[in-house]
Amino acid sequence: MLKKITSLLLAAFLIISTSSCGSMVDGNNSGNGSYSGSNQPATATAPPPSATVSAAASAIPTIAPTLTPTATEETDPIKQEMASMSVDEKIGQLVLVGLEGTTIQADAIEMMTTYHVGGFILYKRNITDASQTLALLNELKKQNKKNPVPLWLSIDQEGGTVSRMPQDFVKIPSAQSIGSKNKRQYAYGIGEAIGAELYALGFNMDFAPVLDINSNPDNPVIGNRAFGSTAESVISSGIETMKGIQAGHVVPVVKHFPGHGDTSVDSHLDLPVIDKSLKQLEQFELLPFKEAIKQQAPAVMIGHLLIPAIDKQYPASLSKTIITGLLRDKLGFTGVVITDDMTMLGITKHFGIQEAAVKAVQAGNDIILVGHDAQQQIAVLKALKKAVKAGDISMQALDDSVYRIIRLKSSFTLKDELITRVNVDAVNLQIKKALNASK
Repeated sequence: MLKKITSLLLAAFLIISTSSCGSMVDGNNSGNGSYSGSNQPATATAPPPSATVSAAASAIPTIAPTLTPTATEETDPIKQEMASMSVDEKIGQLVLVGLEGTTIQADAIEMMTTYHVGGFILYKRNITDASQTLALLNELKKQNKKNPVPLWLSIDQEGGTVSRMPQDFVKIPSAQSIGSKNKRQYAYGIGEAIGAELYALGFNMDFAPVLDINSNPDNPVIGNRAFGSTAESVISSGIETMKGIQAGHVVPVVKHFPGHGDTSVDSHLDLPVIDKSLKQLEQFELLPFKEAIKQQAPAVMIGHLLIPAIDKQYPASLSKTIITGLLRDKLGFTGVVITDDMTMLGITKHFGIQEAAVKAVQAGNDIILVGHDAQQQIAVLKALKKAVKAGDISMQALDDSVYRIIRLKSSFTLKDELITRVNVDAVNLQIKKALNASK
């Protein structure tokens, strides 16, 4: 059934766009095969960098517009697959977790076998070199093979100070450095290079680019992670970077909606308060996100930001007014919505994580990110299950989120197939060429 989903989605996509997805990996993991696959090894090799932005743009995966949640169960392959999933399997798709160590541990295996989580995020603590990273991702894929849906294998790879890649790879510059060049093709090439290195290792989702505008000099957390201090600079370089990552067959997740740039508090440490009206946000902070939605951004991360003029009680990540009312209804976003890490103190100092996770789903988030602590991750999964059983999260809301998640995984042809080798030299060559494009 999973193979049927991808075959139908790809057929619809090819009819609509007459284009195909680019790939960093040859063989069985090329992006042209089945949705889950048979776990036969593939070999990672880097293709030559795209000659032009327009040529590479034709390879960007998109969601086939003919397949929507309104299709009937008889005609929609995603609905057919969902009909065979248990409630526990559906709930698992709503949670993306971190893991300990540089090799697969019992906790990570339990997350897949018992709780059917939708994916993992790797941090610097999980990565030593390219071979180790490849091996860890391959082990996660192996352990997930009994689950009906492939894993998100995600990471924060922005470049600059937020770089999780092993030292095997040439370092990617910061967003600020990219934006300072004021060259859209350069930004696109850097995004493509990020996608190349991630896809070569087996990653399929990147929590980047940052679309916050660095407008507050006292901001302790954004700084050079932003492409600039004006909406125009962030739009110009940030959107092109997003497109480049996506062309590399990796899902870009733009962040931190509705804008973390004008804060003086780090949401890792406490809850920032933004004293702006909706009109002020619409004239500044929201502009890059509006453009990203217009350019078909596949996923958006919601920041832990309290905006009293819009919602006095809940931060954006838990606010139905902001997620459903503003992002979905007013701005028209139909893709996947993901919370920032729910173990950040911006949440846990003010809410219990179980309460917050349920509230986040009720607000309109599709995926709850729980980056740390296996016990907290399990607590979130159990809280969501309890809420579904009690009717506090409706089956319709659960199915809507799972539909969006599987649709996105299908459109990027996610697979749990293994990769045997990473061609680090080929990836570095692409990164160097992208960097040289600024000269």
